[in-house]
Amino acid sequence: MGHREDLLEGAKRCLLEKGFARTTARDIVKESGTNLASIGYHYGSKDALLAAAYVDLISNVGDTFEGFGGAAVAGEPGSFERFQEVWANVTKSFVEARPIWMLTFEVITNADRLPTVRELLVKASDEGRRGIIPLLMGGSEADVDDETLRSLGGFYQTLLNGLCVQWLFDAGSATTAEQLTEGLRRVIDAAEKSDG
Repeated sequence: MGHREDLLEGAKRCLLEKGFARTTARDIVKESGTNLASIGYHYGSKDALLAAAYVDLISNVGDTFEGFGGAAVAGEPGSFERFQEVWANVTKSFVEARPIWMLTFEVITNADRLPTVRELLVKASDEGRRGIIPLLMGGSEADVDDETLRSLGGFYQTLLNGLCVQWLFDAGSATTAEQLTEGLRRVIDAAEKSDG
């Protein structure tokens, strides 16, 4: 690996051990076996490196939403079956990748102290929204227009964030994928009755 990759891997290890606020540039250099100047050269700043490391960590977790072990998602795109399976995989990730999800809430609760990290992650959040839409609805990320990104992607991101809070706070009382799917059914049924 080159310095760029070493820095990224070192930053990921530091994030998982210390979090955003407590990780220093010297920690990253020590963990990666590089030097301070290489952070600026390859990433521009420590915050940009930490943001890149976090995006890489959370992207790897996002890959498990399709299924653990590379299994294909069951059900037709847009179906209740697919909705439930994807959210079951998501909730499983809250348990299996808890330290990575905890980083999300460190950024949220320390946003004022980490403005550069927040700014970089706000840009990356659109990628997450864009990626989850085809997983649930079919199609490709390239086909997701801005309106769909904001509405449907925003809806899915809201579900993701809400479930994440529940599962990280108390997994025993958190909403399951089955309960979430049943809730969606009830919302759709009520809307159809009121429109009919």
